[in-house]
Amino acid sequence: MKKTIHRADSRGTADFGWLKSRHTFSFGQYYNPDRVHFGMLRVLNDDVVKGGAGFPTHPHDNMEIVSIPLKGALAHKDSTGTEKLINTGEVQIMSAGSGLTHSEYNGSKTDEVNFLQIWVFPKQEDIKPRYDQKVFESSDRANKIQTVVSPDDDQALWINQDAWFSLANVSERNNITYPLNKTGNGVYVFVIEGQVKVGEDTLEKRDAIGISEVDQFTVSASKDTELLFIEVPMN
Repeated sequence: MKKTIHRADSRGTADFGWLKSRHTFSFGQYYNPDRVHFGMLRVLNDDVVKGGAGFPTHPHDNMEIVSIPLKGALAHKDSTGTEKLINTGEVQIMSAGSGLTHSEYNGSKTDEVNFLQIWVFPKQEDIKPRYDQKVFESSDRANKIQTVVSPDDDQALWINQDAWFSLANVSERNNITYPLNKTGNGVYVFVIEGQVKVGEDTLEKRDAIGISEVDQFTVSASKDTELLFIEVPMN
């Protein structure tokens, strides 16, 4: 097993008043040559946006963009004509493809929204831009893996890459084994809440571990834990 650990407090920071963000990988004004990407995973931002604020219209191309609200709701509007509210419990994916513009705002005028914004390099470039979102019941990930993004599962959101995103809620003193979907891929495990052990390594809230060169691995929960698994090609 090859592994890389990123502690929560080692992430890059940005504070614009209306936005407070932690960057796992180099982004914006934060640059760390040792943390540019994990395989095809390019961005993992942990964003908190004040009520009524947000990201004005801006362009993207040739990137798979996944948003997962952890608290509150996110208002999305893009040049494909899509205008949606993404609530906690939903996952959103957008294939920027040949190019589009979009905006993201807090869906509330008063309450904060906290969401994960994740970018993955695409498998095929310049495809037609597309958008999708879906509700995923938390009961379907109690002590088991719930796939929410996949290239080959019609119960999940489709992604233009050999990548899989999965969620799991693991209760205290339980463990869960993650089997890789594709040989040669790696998995980036992000602790949303709680505490886990992977081998001899303990991970706390917002810590992460990148794992590769394995077919499967086991995560053991020291307390009730919420996990995000991001499996991506490593080259």
